[in-house]
Amino acid sequence: MKNPDGKLSLTFIKVNDRQYIELFPEREAGSDRLNHISIETDNAEAMRRYLASKGVKVPDRTPKGRIGNSNFNVKDPDGHTVEIVQYEPAGWSRRDAGKFLGPSRVSTRILHLGILVGSTRAAMEFYRDILGFREIWRGSKDGKELSWINMQVPDGTDYIEFMLYDRMPAPDKRGTAHHIALEVPDMARAVAMIEAKPARKDYSRTLEIRVGINRRRQCNLYDPDGTRVELMEPRTVDGVPAPPSNAPPVRP
Repeated sequence: MKNPDGKLSLTFIKVNDRQYIELFPEREAGSDRLNHISIETDNAEAMRRYLASKGVKVPDRTPKGRIGNSNFNVKDPDGHTVEIVQYEPAGWSRRDAGKFLGPSRVSTRILHLGILVGSTRAAMEFYRDILGFREIWRGSKDGKELSWINMQVPDGTDYIEFMLYDRMPAPDKRGTAHHIALEVPDMARAVAMIEAKPARKDYSRTLEIRVGINRRRQCNLYDPDGTRVELMEPRTVDGVPAPPSNAPPVRP
């Protein structure tokens, strides 16, 4: 999609018929690589009125965006832009259902998105108490302080991963915390697919399969700007759920 002056506005990378990644050209050096996150609803206008009733600052109306979907933006407590979107029958999302889904995709699903969170309490009030997300797991790197909280959408299994920080990293240092997690059913097969791609020769990093603290196999890749793309299996290595951490949050 281009701007009126002909310059590139954004590029859509489709993962499946409901999930896609939007790539925006950087406007200024050293900026945060996260432009926004998006949550789908079946009634954007009803969501706008609901959020307003909860004290969230919303626009005066719910417009239709350039690709024909109803959408509007709000801010979460950490300043992240959260887009509320309703896929309309005439919008590009539904119009192009079944298209642009090649068989060479390593993943067919975005499992979760990782976002930086400062105050755990404030994030919970927004995502849990207002938006209705529910906590499904929390983990700690060292067992002393909480590092992550996984918050699942109300009507599905996708989730947002709170990346907990006492002091926020500089905007140009957030690419490993702000991340996209792609689900792969078999990590070894996924890595083998990547290794076989012609573009692999231009990627200088080693692809290393690890077992995370959540006891799932993972493999991290980094795009040319340093943003992390995490591949993750949907189950633990032995099928036994990883116990949640009881450590206190790094910042209440």
